[in-house]
This record gives sequence, structure tokens and C-alpha cells, in this order.
Amino acid sequence: MATQHTSSALHAPALSAAYPMAKPGYGKRSAPEQQARTRHDFALLPTRERYVAGFVDHLPDGAAMSVKTLAKQLPLYGQQAISTALTALSVAGHLRRVRCAVVGAGDETRWVFRTFWSRTARDNEWWNTYLATEKATLAAAPVPEASTLDTAPPPPWAPAAEDPPPAPEGPDTEQAPEPAAVPQQRTPARAPDTEPATPHAPGTSPAYLALARLGRDDHRLTLSADDCATLEPQATQWLARGVSVDYLTSALTAGLPAQVDSPVGLLRRRLTDKIPPRLPTAGSPSPGAPAPVRRLLVECTDCGRPGPPQAFPDGLCRPCRTAHSGAAEDSPRPVDIADVKAHMNNLRDLLKPV
Repeated sequence: MATQHTSSALHAPALSAAYPMAKPGYGKRSAPEQQARTRHDFALLPTRERYVAGFVDHLPDGAAMSVKTLAKQLPLYGQQAISTALTALSVAGHLRRVRCAVVGAGDETRWVFRTFWSRTARDNEWWNTYLATEKATLAAAPVPEASTLDTAPPPPWAPAAEDPPPAPEGPDTEQAPEPAAVPQQRTPARAPDTEPATPHAPGTSPAYLALARLGRDDHRLTLSADDCATLEPQATQWLARGVSVDYLTSALTAGLPAQVDSPVGLLRRRLTDKIPPRLPTAGSPSPGAPAPVRRLLVECTDCGRPGPPQAFPDGLCRPCRTAHSGAAEDSPRPVDIADVKAHMNNLRDLLKPV
């Protein structure tokens, strides 16, 4: 005899063995102190949110959590529906999206995006406390080890290092006197802007490529090859002062007017007026110096705007939270939906021919 399932929730699809994983350090991260998984998890959520939550809960840590990736794996809903479901799960206390600044090689700062997931619904106070603890944990994290480029084996075409032949030993062998050590001449350190730049082929420098990509991201900033070559020295000065290509792109594209008549003129003005200050070269930190604090910012689950955890109740910024609460108030109640259906059925009965 078959057993009938009384739950109206849709069963999440089986996890594919080829589910894409995010880059190391990105993707899903499980929050601590979760309750054991049961068949009644997410029972109070609507059908769509329960379906998405059941799938995300079974994903391993490090799995890709973008809306596009989830929509490819969940055939019943599109990207817009998945985005709305993730927003509802954030309001319900199951999800928080964060970004963290990580210092890489050469003191270059990049942002790492993570999605914290909790099977157990948490309130805003718990999330704020946990994210503050996570911030302290990241600040005390050990310095990353040497990159794989430093530890990789030499290429096959490189000649193998040979040990020098041992000196013949004998009772009458006298050891040659060591040459006198010559003190090394000190050369004055150069400023960062006066160091010889690494030669690049025309049109392949990071500054040139960053300028060329502006038109692809926003058609208002489309530049020709001559325009990119003209602005390349100014953009190179930005990169020489320690900023990243992402920082340069954000500074050039933020707050654009509705119509740009001269992209090269606008970018030349911004490259001149917004050039960052030149920071002094920091020496090696002392052994007793405290570790630099890494900023941990919460992202709005709906629009992606970053900010401190306390400013994002339910994982939403103020405009998105207002819009979400207004949509919830304007949504019809189940009783109203049933009344409308009954009224429509009565109208159809009246229109039937006798």
C-alpha cells in the first residue's frame, strides 16, 4: 500500500555530482550551532522558499551561490524567482551575504564574497554577534603561505643545478685563504613613480586594458584605440600609486550622468581630479604590532549594497527593506484569493447558455 505524503512542499532535486564550486574562499559557508537536519525543516516557509532552502541546505561548503548558478540547477524557477526566494530566506533568518577584504601578494587588496547559511532561523542580534566574531577570527587568521609560484618545480627546459665538485682532501692539502669581503655599496631607494616600469607591448598594459573594458561595461564610456592610448599614462599613474584595476574602474564609472557627450574628456577630468594620494612605503611590521583588521561588510541580499551588519536588519538595506515590507502588505490574503475565485466561478455560471 502506497504511503501518501501530506506535505505540499516540492522536493528539492538531487544534488548533481557536477555542481559547480566557487573559487577557494568564496561560495557557501555554514554557520555554527545549527540543529540536526530533519524532515520538518523549513516547514513554515512558502512552497518556493522551502524548495530553494532544501536545495541550498544540502550544498557543501564552498559551493557557488550566485543566482544564475542556482537557477541552472533548479528547473522549476528562473533567476528572478530564485532572487526573490533568497531575499525571503534572508528575511527569515537563514542567509546572509558578506564581503571581506583580503590582502594578497604585493599588498594588493581584493574583496572575497561569501554566503553564510544557517538551517536554523536566526534573528538579527544573533547574526550581528556572529559576524562580529567572524570579523575577529579573520583578523587573527595566519598570514597565507608562499604562493605556488614560489614552490613550483622548475620548468623542464631549465638547467638542473649541479653541486660543485668536492675539493680533494688530503693530509698535505692546504685550505686556500678566503678572499676579503667587500662591503656592498648602498644605493638610494627610488620613489614608486620613478622605478622603471615593466615594458608592455602596445595595447596590453593593465591601464590600457582597463580603459578599453569601460565601454563594454557601460556604452556611455566607449573609447577608441587612440583615446585609450591618450589616457593610458594617467591611468598608469593610478596603478603606480598602489590601487587595483577594480578600484580604478569603480572610480571612473561611479555616478555617471545620464548622457556623456565626450567620454575621453570626462575620463581625463576624473583621472586628474580623483587621483589617489601617494602613500609612503610601509616597512616590515614589528613582531609585537597587532594584525591589521580585515573589514567584513554585509551585502544587501536584494541589491548587493555593502554596509556594516547593524545597518542591514534581515540582510536588507533600508530601501529594499521598505520595498519588501510594502510588497508583503500589498499582497492579497488567502481568504481574498478564495473570494475572488468564487466570484469568478459564479460569473462563469451566469454566462453559460441555458
